[in-house]
Amino acid sequence: MTDQTPELLWTPDRERIENSRMHDFMQWLMRYRGLEFDGYHQLWQWSVDSPEDFWGEFWKYFDIPHSVPYERVLDSYRMPGAKWFEGARLNMIEQALRFHEDEPGRPAVISRSEIRPLQELSWGDMKTQVSSLAHSLREIGVKSGDRVVAYLPNIEEAPVAFYACASIGAIWSSCSPDMGTRSVIDRFRQIGPKVLIAVDGYRYGGKDFNRLEVVRQLKEELPTLEHVILLPYLDPDASLEGSVPWNDMLFHDVPMHFEQVPFDHPLWVVYSSGTTGMPKPIVHSHGGALLEGLQGQGLHMDLQPHDRYLWFTTTGWIMWNAQIGGLLLGSTICIYDGNPGYPDLGTLWRFAGEAGVTFFGAGAAYFLNCKKAGIHPGDYADLGAIHSVGSTGSPLPEEGYRWIMNELGEHVLVAPISGGTDVAAFYVGCNPILPVYAGEMQCRTLGTAVYAFDEDGNALEDEVGELVVTKPMPSMPLYFWGDEGGQRYHDSYFDTYPGIWRHGDWIRITPRGGAVIYGRSDTTINRQGVRMGTGEIYRVVEEIPEVMDSLVVDLEYLGRESYMPLFVVLREGAELNDHLRGRIRSAIRDNLSARHVPNEIIEVKEIPYTLTGKKMELPIRKLLLGKPLSQVASPDAMANPDSLDIYIRFAEERGTAPES
Repeated sequence: MTDQTPELLWTPDRERIENSRMHDFMQWLMRYRGLEFDGYHQLWQWSVDSPEDFWGEFWKYFDIPHSVPYERVLDSYRMPGAKWFEGARLNMIEQALRFHEDEPGRPAVISRSEIRPLQELSWGDMKTQVSSLAHSLREIGVKSGDRVVAYLPNIEEAPVAFYACASIGAIWSSCSPDMGTRSVIDRFRQIGPKVLIAVDGYRYGGKDFNRLEVVRQLKEELPTLEHVILLPYLDPDASLEGSVPWNDMLFHDVPMHFEQVPFDHPLWVVYSSGTTGMPKPIVHSHGGALLEGLQGQGLHMDLQPHDRYLWFTTTGWIMWNAQIGGLLLGSTICIYDGNPGYPDLGTLWRFAGEAGVTFFGAGAAYFLNCKKAGIHPGDYADLGAIHSVGSTGSPLPEEGYRWIMNELGEHVLVAPISGGTDVAAFYVGCNPILPVYAGEMQCRTLGTAVYAFDEDGNALEDEVGELVVTKPMPSMPLYFWGDEGGQRYHDSYFDTYPGIWRHGDWIRITPRGGAVIYGRSDTTINRQGVRMGTGEIYRVVEEIPEVMDSLVVDLEYLGRESYMPLFVVLREGAELNDHLRGRIRSAIRDNLSARHVPNEIIEVKEIPYTLTGKKMELPIRKLLLGKPLSQVASPDAMANPDSLDIYIRFAEERGTAPES
């Protein structure tokens, strides 16, 4: 690929660079270790060439709290199975709650929801609640290694519950209450929880959803469950027989105690989407999550104690874990529970203005929806405090970068990141000391040996290839819960390139050291030998004003001639006539290639999405190739399961399924 330098959108000024933690870290390495680097990319190269040295210095720079020092940083480069910081004993939560000491009255959490008005939880009050809840959990028999699961929305009690759980060495796992009963049971049952913390219901889009019946079913179908703690949220008077009220767990006035655990002690269990089978229960460690949180959000996002950090998420997405990671830096986290489009798309922007948000993050689709709707965020609130805007979930196209800068100001760092639930970290992303080019993430993150590989395992330069990681990361999963022997774990990441982590995305490393993500490699369109990420097609199609959303799949099957339908959601009042079809085809032909012009363009009301906001390309492809729905998608793991009906009818009517 011949690189064509994209538009330069942003260059950090000297003040931004010198006030950044990244710059401070580089100065610290020079001052105390005699290590001087000619810019960030040389620093990155050292960090992946010498991961033991990098992570060892990183530990010292951040002064990681611990009770027993480590014996060595890394035992080997083998994957899976590398051991980090053996001998060390620590607790991730101690890093966060150290910030209450200097400014106990400063807010740790600012929250708002469709039920509650704006409210603040100070660092001092947070520590008091965490210590009280931790004491109560111990009193009911919870000990290190036990599992505590939460069926909670994104409200201030959720980080309190997580911190209390982790502070005693118990293992946390959460699902959002918008997930259906079967979806939650499929996740929680795998890990055998002792305690469930749940709300009675929630409000979304102005509608109330009572979840007490779901909680009752969870009690019945989780055989290891011994205690249920009920948090009345939708109805302040809600109760459930056999449960303990949340407030009854918070009346202790006891000192904070942090259970000291090994670096690789399990911290939480997160899950794959579960749209195509039983969700994978992915286990991460205290130490790994701590180091990657400080690295990603401390150095790359440049979160500092004066920052107010909002990333719109639910408790069922890994970005919730990342969001509360802002507390590790002493930042105030700003959390919203509800529909970001209700009563209009200004909801999050109003909250950002009220809370004084400095770092605003959301899924790429949110920003594109705002752009499509023609809104101007500054009309809703004073957003002058925002210095960075993060994006993830899907690639942010060039026009998304430009829209953010045009609307929020040329001083704003557009800061997309790309990582995964699998590593609870990001591989490529933002950097406060590097320029921003439209459509391109600024860099590979420190300590993360990311490359683009071809099919034979050769590293590519400025070519699209498989996103791989060639050396261990501290936050790679310890294991999958219940995966005796580790075969499922191995097959998920290491079956393509032995000893090399394959993430499953297409990536291109640019000559500037930046990165472009092209979507999932298992949903790539390959027509007449030319491969293309679906994200490129969406970018072109969704630039057309009438098109709100789209989904494309290639139904080539066992040598059968390729057939590629494009499904589009149109703006209200638009009509899918021959003229619009022609414009869509011309846009793809002119901007991409004639090979990627769809065979057919079909209007639909909705594109199927997972609960974490990802288009369900692979499940729809399998459905259209004749797989039964039960083997393709779990409706409980979907944001809009009713959207599948039209695709089922399409497969039946058009005979797209392969002959048996």
